[in-house]
Amino acid sequence: MKIKYNLIKEEKNTKARLGTIETNYGTYETPMFMPVGTQATVKTMSPEELKMCGSGIILANTYHLWLRPGEDVVDHAGGLHKFMNWDGPILTDSGGFQVFSLAKPKDICEEGVYFKNIYNGDKLLLTPEKSIEIQNKLDSDIAMSFDECIGFPHTRKYVEDSVERTLRWAKRGKDHFNNPRQSLFGIVQGAEYEDLRKHCVEELVKMDFDGYSIGGTAVGEGKDLQYLQVEYSCKYLPKDKVRYLMGVGDPIDIIENVIRGVDIFDCVSPTRLARHGHFMTMNGKYNIKNACFKEDFSPIEEECDCYACRNYSKAYIHHLIRAEETFGQRLLSIHNIRFLIRLTEDLREAIKNDNILEYRDNFVKNYYHKK
Repeated sequence: MKIKYNLIKEEKNTKARLGTIETNYGTYETPMFMPVGTQATVKTMSPEELKMCGSGIILANTYHLWLRPGEDVVDHAGGLHKFMNWDGPILTDSGGFQVFSLAKPKDICEEGVYFKNIYNGDKLLLTPEKSIEIQNKLDSDIAMSFDECIGFPHTRKYVEDSVERTLRWAKRGKDHFNNPRQSLFGIVQGAEYEDLRKHCVEELVKMDFDGYSIGGTAVGEGKDLQYLQVEYSCKYLPKDKVRYLMGVGDPIDIIENVIRGVDIFDCVSPTRLARHGHFMTMNGKYNIKNACFKEDFSPIEEECDCYACRNYSKAYIHHLIRAEETFGQRLLSIHNIRFLIRLTEDLREAIKNDNILEYRDNFVKNYYHKK
């Protein structure tokens, strides 16, 4: 089925939206944070642990699954859900971010993007059609258009050309799309230029995608510019379709962009931070390796209801991370993912109560206080 977005309420003081997304696997509330499982797994975590954290939609990456194990293997397994034992909705990225992170400008052409296979060195061409074909076989619930995600800074002329290429690629991908169980999202580009963002939105809306993503943020620009780009995009996006901000997971960025009208977010940051010993709390971000936690027998966060906080102390996790035990990374990953999901649960309540600006101010005061 095609996903359906239902707008329930707009916060009276901002553009923040409370809504639901109807999917093949049930209905989920927004705003929502989506954990990232790049290679069909959220690092160190089981599907059961993700469920306990309150996860709804999770992500997998088209580019990486194309290289290993290959879309045909996943297809023969019965699709991503059966392959990874996840009975909730899945969104697949198109490989567009890899254009930004792995490809050089000379590798980008009208046909698509040339990559070097990171495992065997083979030269590969990923086109809009190929990206859609892979995602159709992966059988995710939400597929993404193949776009050009450019870094920062850039010239206006390059952005103009890039937007037009992204639109041509979006049309080619949509024409090739043929999985009736999937929904397909268009991706808004245009950097910091409002007229280019507006143009990109208007042309994508004419193609009638099932939802829309905001791309080209968190690629080197500052936070103020990121928020401005989101404002420019949301200003013109239709109210009856879901809005997805790609690759943004800093807590304050989630809050500020919910205020600007975004519905769903994803980022690798909670598990990446955990692997380096960092954990998030409402009173800030900390490093569990610090000596002050060696004999701290309290939970990571007293108010948190996650498995890690209900069963283990900071002293124990400090020991695990210091001893390079994977279980410590797993416990911090559980907590960090639950933290961001709790944050979006709080934001939903703040929208219901029309006090999201007060919530933001209190969060900033506590999270960024001088330790």
